[in-house]
Amino acid sequence: MPNPTLLSRLMLMALLLLASVALAADQDASLRLQPISDRIYAIVGPFGNRTPENLGNNATFGFVVTDAGVVLIDPGGSAKGAAAIDALIDQVTDQPVKIVINTGGQDHRWLGNAYFKKRGARIIASQAAVEDQRARLKEQLFRLQNLVGVDGLAGTEPVYADETFDETMTFSLGDTRFELRRIGPAHTPGDSLVWLPDERVAFSGDVVYVGRMPGVMPHSSSAHWIEAFEILAAVEPKVIVPGHGPATDLAQARADTLDYLVFLRETVGAFMEDGGDITQIGTLDQSRFAHLEDYQSLKGRNAQQVFQEMEWE
Repeated sequence: MPNPTLLSRLMLMALLLLASVALAADQDASLRLQPISDRIYAIVGPFGNRTPENLGNNATFGFVVTDAGVVLIDPGGSAKGAAAIDALIDQVTDQPVKIVINTGGQDHRWLGNAYFKKRGARIIASQAAVEDQRARLKEQLFRLQNLVGVDGLAGTEPVYADETFDETMTFSLGDTRFELRRIGPAHTPGDSLVWLPDERVAFSGDVVYVGRMPGVMPHSSSAHWIEAFEILAAVEPKVIVPGHGPATDLAQARADTLDYLVFLRETVGAFMEDGGDITQIGTLDQSRFAHLEDYQSLKGRNAQQVFQEMEWE
């Protein structure tokens, strides 16, 4: 007879794969619910940039329904974006959002805070994430105004976490235990892992991209990002809800994120050892990852950013 545990895992992965295929086929549409269990959900936004249509929600979010309320992982990139997330939660439960966790400093990880704060939610983030949010607030609002528009940004105001942690934090809401751990700097300085140990589900924030090329930005650290991924992998999650793309397993997360980051650093390092300079960095062959969304727009910028980072290592 098949091993019951193995059979259960295979069924879960099959369900996630079917959901991933359906979501990937409609990534230009609005937010989509992806059930992980009867009380854990991913909210999968579209790939591509922020637009008036997606209200700054070009990312993946998630929530957990407990017997004492909802814990939301990342509130969206604007007040209207937060309202869109709230409307999806209302499709699942009448329970209110009691806690919002910001997994990092990127706009869609925190600029919806005010919407939920006004409705009584507590906001939690790493101290490093809050510092990043404060440092890049003007830049983020300026960019959102250009991309989402004044109307799309209406009602959006910066509200920072009520509770912060340096490295780790543990809490329970109702019958569910949550473990938070800052594992950045990665994509942003304060990237954090939200871990449900009993369910073995990890919300990775922007440490994991699935189906989309990771973006290495001036505020990123590609070297520490690799370390952050390994910390995530060490807890051996059954399911990962990434920062971008549908929920998946560790193998797919590794293929789309870790393998790319390792490849990029090795390829740029070899290029530098051969005497290449930054003006030629666009010639690097990254076609192994051409299947990832945003490959054309990000590959050159990523290589340039890693080159500049490695110059100082």
